[in-house]
This record gives sequence, C-alpha cells and structure tokens, in this order.
Amino acid sequence: MPIITLTTDFGEKDHFAGAIKGAVYSELSDVKIVDISHSISPFNIAEAAYIIQNAYKSFPKGTIHVIGIDSELNPENKHIAVHLDEHYFICANNGIMSMICQEIAPAKIVEINIHDKIETSFPVLDVFVKVACHIARGGTLEVIGKVINTIKPIKNLIPFVNDEKNQIIGSVIYIDNYGNVITNITQKFFENIQKTRGFEISARNYKFKTIHTKYSDIVNFEIPEEKRNDEGRGLVVFNASGYLEIAVYKSNSDTVGSASTLMGLRALDTVTVTFDKI
Repeated sequence: MPIITLTTDFGEKDHFAGAIKGAVYSELSDVKIVDISHSISPFNIAEAAYIIQNAYKSFPKGTIHVIGIDSELNPENKHIAVHLDEHYFICANNGIMSMICQEIAPAKIVEINIHDKIETSFPVLDVFVKVACHIARGGTLEVIGKVINTIKPIKNLIPFVNDEKNQIIGSVIYIDNYGNVITNITQKFFENIQKTRGFEISARNYKFKTIHTKYSDIVNFEIPEEKRNDEGRGLVVFNASGYLEIAVYKSNSDTVGSASTLMGLRALDTVTVTFDKI
C-alpha cells in the first residue's frame, strides 16, 4: 500500500488538510495518509525543511511526501517533484528541499508542468495530489514534468566561518514544542572547524562553554532531588538530529520557561561559536 505524507502550515482549524486527504482518497482509495505536521509556522521554509529532513527517513522507501508551504504558483515559485534517497517529494521550488539535498544528491528533479490542464488557486489540493497519486500508481516523473538539474537554495542555510577559522556565526532555524532553540550548526560542521579546541557559544547575553551529550547531563544526581533546582537551567546539546541546540532542562513555557522565552531567542537570531586560538 503506498504511503503519502503531508507537511503543511495549514493548521488544524481550517478545512485545508482534510480536503487534501479527501482528494487523495477520491483518486486512490488504497493508500495510507500520514500527517507529519500541519503546524509549521506560516511560510517558514527553514522550519519546514528541518522537519521534513528529520521525519522522512523514518518512512519506508517509496513513500511520497507532499509539502504544502508557500506553494502558490508564480514565475519565481515553480512546483517540483524530486526523487531522492528512494523517496518522492512534491513541493514548491522555494528552498524547502535544499537542506536534504545538501546531504544527498537527488536521483531526479522535475519541474511540474501539468498546470495547463488544471485551474486552481489551491495547488496542494489540485496539483500536488494529482502528482502524488500518479507516482503512487507507479507513474514516472517525466510524465508530469520536465527534468531540471538544480533547485533553489535556502538563504543562509550554511553558517558563516571567518577567515581565521576561529568563529562560526550561525542562526536559529527552528524552535520546537518545548521552546528549545535549534541552530543551523550541525555537529559535523562544528567539529570540522573546532579541531579539539575549546570554545564559547554566545546567544544574546547567554554564554556556554560545554556541549552536553544529553539533557540530564546537567543534573548532579548525587544531590538529593529536593535540593537540585535543575528545572529551568540552560544548556547546550547536539540534538537527536545532529544540530546544535540551546535548551532549558525540563522546559515549560508556562512554568519554568524555555530557551526561547527566557533567553529571548527567536527564529533567525544569531548564535556565535568562538574557538580558542591555536
């Protein structure tokens, strides 16, 4: 049974996500639809890229991923279908795929060209669904588009490194449900520049000199629990996706606070790593 995933910024209140599912089932009843997220911040390309990059690889090979973020068709925002890592992705050519393509080269990219047969103001429903069902039936990409070789990148996806190679200037690309702040600095990128040197991580007025392996590393378990006061303490980890993350232990925006609320960090804010001089 084919699997089609949905990742959008449509939210749960409106009819959009439900209408897409209905359209898929109307075309292809023998299919499984899985929601990855409908809570992407509106038009937030980097956030969508981060989520789809970390979700898609858990699905079986051959899964079809429909991504509905900033998908209105215009001369600068064409639609594409991508075959990559034995998965299929259908989205706008607005940078969403560039984070995944930075790690894995696509086997094929086509610019979707079936719009002359479809009149729509809701392309995810009317175009992306038809493309997804075509692929689910075993159809080839060349039937629904022309082959292209490149995709649009996300601006500032790769952190900046100064000429002296002693500073990385990154940015916040995502804030998760706990208020943890994820940067665009991967562990691999960090370690390639670090070369075992000491470092200091700066975000607004907060500074860190240790990267923990897991969140609870900040806890001294030799102290009785009632005397620890660890909740709400800031820390830095490389998260499960391999990205540098500024977090608060057992964060809760309504009680102890979170990295985002306590430190005032927002999407696109700068995070700097300064390494000791050799």
